[in-house]
Amino acid sequence: MRIFSKHFKSIMVGIMLPLLAVVLTACGQNNSTNDSRTTLNLSYATPISTMDNSKANDAASLTMLNHTGDGLYRNGANGASTPALATKQTVSKDGKTYTFDIRKNVKWKDGSSVTAHDFVYAWRRTANPKTAAQYGYLYNQIQNYSAIQSGKMKPSSLGVSAEGDYKLVVHLEKPVPYFTKLLAFPVFFPQEQKFVEKYGNKFGTNSNTTNSDGPFILKGWSGTNDTWQLVKNPNYWDKKNVHVNKINLQVISDPTTSLKLFDQNKLDSTPLNGTQVANYRHNKAFRSYIGGATVYMLTNEQRLSIFKNQDARKALSLAINRKALVSDVLRDGSVTPDGFIPTKLDDFKVSGTNQNFKQLSAYPQGVAYNLTEAKQLWQSALAASGKKSLTVNLTTDDDYTTKQVAEFLQSQLSKLPGLKVNLSNIPNKVRMSRQDNGNFDIVLTKWGADFNDPTNFLDLMTTNSTFNFGKWSNSQYDQLVNNANNRDANNPKQRAMDMANAEKILMREQGVIPVYEPATTELWNTNVKGYVWSPTGMSRNWKEISIK
Repeated sequence: MRIFSKHFKSIMVGIMLPLLAVVLTACGQNNSTNDSRTTLNLSYATPISTMDNSKANDAASLTMLNHTGDGLYRNGANGASTPALATKQTVSKDGKTYTFDIRKNVKWKDGSSVTAHDFVYAWRRTANPKTAAQYGYLYNQIQNYSAIQSGKMKPSSLGVSAEGDYKLVVHLEKPVPYFTKLLAFPVFFPQEQKFVEKYGNKFGTNSNTTNSDGPFILKGWSGTNDTWQLVKNPNYWDKKNVHVNKINLQVISDPTTSLKLFDQNKLDSTPLNGTQVANYRHNKAFRSYIGGATVYMLTNEQRLSIFKNQDARKALSLAINRKALVSDVLRDGSVTPDGFIPTKLDDFKVSGTNQNFKQLSAYPQGVAYNLTEAKQLWQSALAASGKKSLTVNLTTDDDYTTKQVAEFLQSQLSKLPGLKVNLSNIPNKVRMSRQDNGNFDIVLTKWGADFNDPTNFLDLMTTNSTFNFGKWSNSQYDQLVNNANNRDANNPKQRAMDMANAEKILMREQGVIPVYEPATTELWNTNVKGYVWSPTGMSRNWKEISIK
């Protein structure tokens, strides 16, 4: 997920509040004295960018869409997909045709019925190249999507149709074992055609132009402000399992500020920074979640030709002491990566073997630390480029955690001879825009798993991927990923070998530079029950939260 996209967690080194013992006690007792309280107070590290589920690509936007919308499935614990609007699913023998019966008591916020036609309209709109949906790549398996993207066919030819108002039929190009897991992602949620067309380009740009068929309705968002509310949807089909009437949200990028508000009972949850984690680890309010995400750097090969040189990319990677980053800077449970694909996808077993995928795809040199070798490779790359020195900008988000990571990376990379690294810490929305447009030298970004399968990461770095912002390219890599998704799709063992070999190429050539696998560490009001966190897909689920 581009969290870039699940987002950078605000859990970094910071200054502890005075009178730590008092704070520890207070946070452990952050319980509501009003047993009937139905308002939840939360913070988020970054603001909403859009509430158009065809265009959303950041964690804040996708999280809010997940709570204001409902699709055929919802994401549950451990990445499991549970039926939402789908009451029945039928799959053809060849695994290429899915038929879904849709609930008949689902309403939009204006009272109109949600039908199969709303799914058809939304999916065709997302598939339309003019929409420029970055998460549209998840539609690759649907019949005719690729032809639509290349302009050879019209969006109306997408392999989705409605049989009456409450039956949706989907035709796939090939069998996709994880297809229903995809359907819990907001890019597959329905859209009410008359609502979208009423607002045109303004659709999803503020709370008034945002529609809802999910647990909550968005209120108080102007499109640029840092506070908003999720209010219980009175028309929601499963409203009996929505226990809070309102969720107040505010953007707070500094975990020290958030902790102070938590201590004052003004927030029901707060992220923790590295120093705080050690002191709160045994507190009753402490929660820790890890898995499914990698923070990594991309070099822009089109902007700076030196990055086309494999030695230059390898030098940057070898100059990073990742163990020091997680142990001395982050200190929050984050772990060093062993490749681009996170280790927490290790329950992806390889059929016919006793191995998991990460054992097959391991290439330790791709995440090793060797400053001596890094300096030699960098000098070689500089000489080949005809330069004696180089100044580059490292573009990152400006939240508290990312600034600290960026400063660490700056100090590490600046040890390479002749390399000067400047930092561009900018708001998430601006960073993503620059990243999307190739307006960067090196960018620090992040991907969280949309579903539990290695292809979710490997697809990002194929030559024609919209997420391949640095423009690294390798034909053998492309072919292996293509084989895994097509020729070998029904051969689990060979498919796993294809993907493992692809990751080895990616790491050997340093097409990406993995930095760390982030942990999410938080304090939660001990009276809050029912919060579900998942390592894949939409990680935060507030739907069934209650306050006891």
